[in-house]
Order: sequence, then structure tokens, then C-alpha cells
Amino acid sequence: MPDLFLGLDIGTSGARAIVIDDEGVVRGECKAAMADFGVNHRAPDVWWQAGRAAVAGALSKVDPGRVKALSVDGTSGTMLAVDKELTPLGDGVMYNDACRDTALIDRIGSAAPDNSAALGANSALARAVALSEIRPAQILHQADWIASQFSGRAVSDENNALKTGFDLMAQAWPDWIAATGIDVSLLPDVVEPGTPIGPVTATAQRAFGLPPDALVVAGTTDGCASFVATGAQQPGAGVTALGSTMTIKLLSDRPISAPQYGIYSHRIFGQWLAGGASNTGGRVLLKYFDADTIAELSGRIDPETDCPLDYYPLAEPGERFPIADPALPPRLEPRPDNDADFLCGLFDGIARIEALAYGRLKELGAPELASVRTVGGGAQNAVWTRLRARRLGVPLIAPASTEAAYGSALLARRGVM
Repeated sequence: MPDLFLGLDIGTSGARAIVIDDEGVVRGECKAAMADFGVNHRAPDVWWQAGRAAVAGALSKVDPGRVKALSVDGTSGTMLAVDKELTPLGDGVMYNDACRDTALIDRIGSAAPDNSAALGANSALARAVALSEIRPAQILHQADWIASQFSGRAVSDENNALKTGFDLMAQAWPDWIAATGIDVSLLPDVVEPGTPIGPVTATAQRAFGLPPDALVVAGTTDGCASFVATGAQQPGAGVTALGSTMTIKLLSDRPISAPQYGIYSHRIFGQWLAGGASNTGGRVLLKYFDADTIAELSGRIDPETDCPLDYYPLAEPGERFPIADPALPPRLEPRPDNDADFLCGLFDGIARIEALAYGRLKELGAPELASVRTVGGGAQNAVWTRLRARRLGVPLIAPASTEAAYGSALLARRGVM
């Protein structure tokens, strides 16, 4: 019988668990909504109850005694404080909770290098410094704490620790962090994603039927897990997430950093994952058309015909990447009388931005784009996909999976193979 590997993804509103075999075939899957366990999505207990339900549901479809390893991903930048028993001391501070303490932001800005991912109002380090004021035994990332429920150990990974200031090149918490006002000893030990942390606890064995030799493997962020899930492995492989906004990620043989564009690099499997986020995306489309109308109008667009409109579609002024301009105005004129032509212009404009984004990464030192895999709702539109393929000039490859939990399962497998 094949060995099994479990991946658990803790998202913003729920949890998903996926079990794969040693060939990467999904053998069991289950998702659970946080709303089923409480209204407070900041509560670590709600995270854990949703995660536990998802894991139990996925394992109910297989023999849990064959699970060799498991791994967890969580939302990047979500933090919590715990006591010596790893019991949370309050709600988590979420990835999108901006720091309002301008003095703290300035203090981090003065101490941190210019290329640090810990800079700015959305700094995970700022959240950690604020949490240190309640005198915890330790400060953890969301994925660290969820994994500790299986392993009994508080260990983080390089990807989650990056925005908290971890130095990937030195593979250590840097000395400058102390100048921000936090005791560095409060931060967890950090290992590379895919590194075995230790066996599951007796409690986890009893709760889920796991064998005593099942290993907990260091996980990653939800974004990195989603990239791993697609199957992209070679430098030059890109993944575009077409959701309400557009996120670009490119596998590189060297780190890429450009704080002015919000670009930094995660390390994964000995390579570097560089990326940035644009304010364009599905949100702009939905400002003008509902989903049914987009589907109907798409059938009237010929994706092999060049679009004469030169749009930069934004829902409101301001762009992050590939153009860094907080006042950049949308360019959506002229608007043709034919709605299908207008939608074609929006599709093509977003495709131009996507191509510009990958080109910007190349300008900054990344390898040339070789292929693109697409995740998110926009991937389902065949007409838009063909328009994008023409603009990008590279093969658009179907992802192996679009689920972050699948990527975490692959990390679990990597940790023991």
C-alpha cells in the first residue's frame, strides 16, 4: 500500500486538508468553514477547530495509519502570542491588520535594511513587537502554532519568518531586530520549508489515528504553498493569480528585491520565489459587469484579433506593481458602444499589465519568463486565457493543483523522501 502525506491549509475563512500518495494522487480531501466554529476568525481556537475538522474529514477517506508526514501552511504575517505551554494569550493579529503606531513603523524603518520584507505598516515584525508587550513566552506565526498542535514544538519556516525580519542569507534572526524593541528570544527557531521538525505527539496520534513515526514537516505561507501546488519547478516558471487583484510570482535562481515595488523573494527548494501584486484584476471587471454578463460577452470576443484599445484597468487610482505610483489614474477611455469590445479592452489591458510585470522582474535580475500557470477565478475564462497567451508569448500550462493544501502535502512528502 502506498505511503500517504497530509497537507493542511489555514485560510482567511476556513481550512482545507488534502491527503496525497507518493505519486501525488489525491486520496482524501475535506474543507471546514471557520464560521461553523465561531464568529471570531481571529481566535486561534477557531483556527484549530476548523483545521482539526478538515484533517479528520480528509483522513476519514484513507487509512490514517499510513500517513508518513504532514505539513501546514497559514496566512502570511498572521501572528499570535503564547505561554510556555503554547496556549494562546489572546486573539491573533491578522495578516491585514495594519500597524497604526507610526513611531514603531519608523523605529523598524530606521533599524531594518532597505530591502527588508519587515518594512511598512503591514510588517509582521510590527505585529510581533506589539504582541511582545503582553509578556508572552513566545510569539509565533499562524502556521507555526497550528503545526505545534501536531508536534508539540514551536518551530517556524523561512517563508513565514521573512516578513518578521528573518535574514534568509544568514539563516538567522538579525541583530538589528533588537533595536525595534523586541527580545529576539521570543521569536521561534526557523528552518527551511520541508524540513522534518519531529514526530507527532501521542495526543495527535489518538485524535487522528496517526502512527507514532509520522513526522511533522516545516510548512510555509499560503501563497508559497499555492505556488508549490501548481507544479512549477524550473527557473523562469511563472504563476499568475487572477483574483480580485493580480499577483505575479516567478521562480528564480537568484533573489530579487525591489521595495519600491513591494517585491521580495522567498526561498523554496533551494531556489527563489520573487513576486509582486498589482491592483488590477477581477475587481475591475466586476465594477462594470457581473459574472454572467462577462461569460456571455466573452463568447462574442475573438481572442485572435488584436484589441485597439490601450487601457490600464484599475478600480480606482493607485498602483503598486509593475508601476509604483499611489496616484496612477485608471486608463479606461475611450469606451466603445459595444460592451463586448469594452470587455475585450479590459481583458487585454490586464494582460498587458501582466506581461509588463514579468518584464519588470526580468529587468530587476530575474530569469526570462518561460511558462505561466494560472490560478484564481480568471483562469476559468478561455477567451481571456488566449488573449493573455498572445501577450505573454509563452506556454500557459495547466497547474497540477490550485489548492494550497496540496502544496503543503507535497512539502510533507519532500520532508521524508
